[in-house]
Amino acid sequence: MTVCTTRRRVAIVAAALAAGMTTFPSAARAQGYDQAQLRRDLNAVSATGVVGTLGEVVTPSGRLRARAGVRELTSRAPVPADARFRIGSVTKTFVSTVVLRLVGEGRLSLDDTVEKWLPGVVRSSGNDGREITVRQLLQHTSGLHNYLPKPPGSARAWREERLRSYRAEQLVARAVRHRPDFAPGTNWRYSNTNYVLAGMIIRKVTGHTWQREVHDRILKPLGLRHTSAPGADPHMPRPHARAYMRFQRGGPWVDVTVKNQTLGDAAGAMISTTGDLNAFFRALMDGRLLAPAQLAEMKKTVPAKELQAMGVPGARYGLGLLYRPLSCGGGYWSHGGDGDGYRTRLGVSPDGRRGVVVSATSRSLADFKAEQRADRAMATLVDHALCATG
Repeated sequence: MTVCTTRRRVAIVAAALAAGMTTFPSAARAQGYDQAQLRRDLNAVSATGVVGTLGEVVTPSGRLRARAGVRELTSRAPVPADARFRIGSVTKTFVSTVVLRLVGEGRLSLDDTVEKWLPGVVRSSGNDGREITVRQLLQHTSGLHNYLPKPPGSARAWREERLRSYRAEQLVARAVRHRPDFAPGTNWRYSNTNYVLAGMIIRKVTGHTWQREVHDRILKPLGLRHTSAPGADPHMPRPHARAYMRFQRGGPWVDVTVKNQTLGDAAGAMISTTGDLNAFFRALMDGRLLAPAQLAEMKKTVPAKELQAMGVPGARYGLGLLYRPLSCGGGYWSHGGDGDGYRTRLGVSPDGRRGVVVSATSRSLADFKAEQRADRAMATLVDHALCATG
């Protein structure tokens, strides 16, 4: 799930973090989770070495927002309050919602095979679209190999690829050169190939791209004006914070903000904000986007054993939706997103009344422990905010 410059600049970030986090004026106070607690939780994320962070918590009592760190390593300016960021695999929840809307309209079935809609596309190296259903794509139980290459091992390798464009058909062809990871429906493994195929099916059913269907069915009705799927345009809309990656452990931060996202396609190419993501997930949970039958299908989960082994105990996966237990009992719905530099973690209560989104603007690909520390700190913020009352 997902997909840097000099040491002097790193020192600037450290100094900014040590000075404390910037908070927003007129923040609402939520009983059990207030501005001070959000500040403490975001500071804990920053303490893991993240360049910049944003957090937003929405409750029946109002909205809390805060930010930490800096928008870029060459400046002490804070992360913009309404910064756009790449949401990576959170894109999958938008795409799954569109597919389920089409199911509700009777235009396709979750039990349809991939072959029905994309004849011959998945028919190589033991992969067989006649044996894989739309449900298995959305639930990551298809067995299809993940097409994504290994992360680049150097800044030079990243720069050589950053503006390259890909078509969905190319990405699928790359995946089906590999044998299946397992027989369809017999196991669970996260594979971006599933959602590229889902995007292709949306186009076959509607005659429109998945990007247009997401816009017309979700973004426009909900007024999510700061969310987009930019296609091959590598530039981020303003305002935004710069994104950074470390390609070697202890190495310099490399600015990875400008990047063609077609490699992510329907599996991870969208851009959004904390406010828009909270609005989307709350609308999804309270029934504004899907009929009860389709929302129930989305929430039918299987154990996400791969995620459990990576330190997400109790994780279960539905149709583009992740279920995680809360420390206080019960659980919440979510989907994470990792990309070049940007990292998104979020959660929403089952009734849609409470939502939280956290964005971070740097990743250390060669330092697994550092990545884990940042993930844990972000997950702790989500847990604290959703366990609170009020």
